Amino acid sequence: MEESNTDPNLNPRKMHIFILSGQSNMAGRGGVIKTYDDHHHRTIQHWDGVVPPECSSDPSTYRLSAALRWEQAHEPLHADIDTKKACGVGPGMSFANAVRRRVDSPLGLVPCAVGGTAIKEWARGEELYENMVKRAKESVKEDDKSEIKALLWYQGESDTSSEEDAEGYKVNMENLIQNVRQDLNLPSLPIIQVAIASGSEYMEKVREAQKAIDISNVMCVDAKGLQLKEDNLHLTTEAQVQLGQMLAEAYLTHFHPC
Repeated sequence: MEESNTDPNLNPRKMHIFILSGQSNMAGRGGVIKTYDDHHHRTIQHWDGVVPPECSSDPSTYRLSAALRWEQAHEPLHADIDTKKACGVGPGMSFANAVRRRVDSPLGLVPCAVGGTAIKEWARGEELYENMVKRAKESVKEDDKSEIKALLWYQGESDTSSEEDAEGYKVNMENLIQNVRQDLNLPSLPIIQVAIASGSEYMEKVREAQKAIDISNVMCVDAKGLQLKEDNLHLTTEAQVQLGQMLAEAYLTHFHPC
């Protein structure tokens, strides 16, 4: 018999659940550094292990592991989800800690982001999309006390290299919103997307598409201006802390009744 992922000892009260999805800046590359491996003569990436106080663990904040089990949330949140690259600090823990100051319930984070993925890879029927929906459903399976409160979405950098991809972004994102709400049976699910801060030639076209989406309960938080790492693509640890707080403010202001 399969072990339940909703251990009553871990969520004794109603848990507020948040889906974290998109690509590398949601998975988190804050604090990921490159070093040279003399033995194998190659450059490797690894996380520096630095956890800002804003991203510290708390006994009332959990994450759904790749094995679909609840465990105490800690950085890096996506370590067993975005497995092909080194994961570091993302916005999730900073978001959770900021929300927790105003929400008197345990929080459940469902990491789903995978680096280097384009919006078309998140279409219904594709592996990434179906896995996200599966994980979201598992987070509330056999647990009527918990509720999915929002989807946090940070993706789009991989759609900035081609004009065709950039021009199709708005429709593809609108379809994703419609599909995930339908498949989770949450027609008003709050979705907070991040307008990208980096990318290639057609970055502004993708940003325009993200900010132009006009659907009920869909918010956009702008990451432009947040500090980027030397690669000019990924947010620094400090920027991820800021972004998490921006996402929390958007959620608490627009979707959490006082």
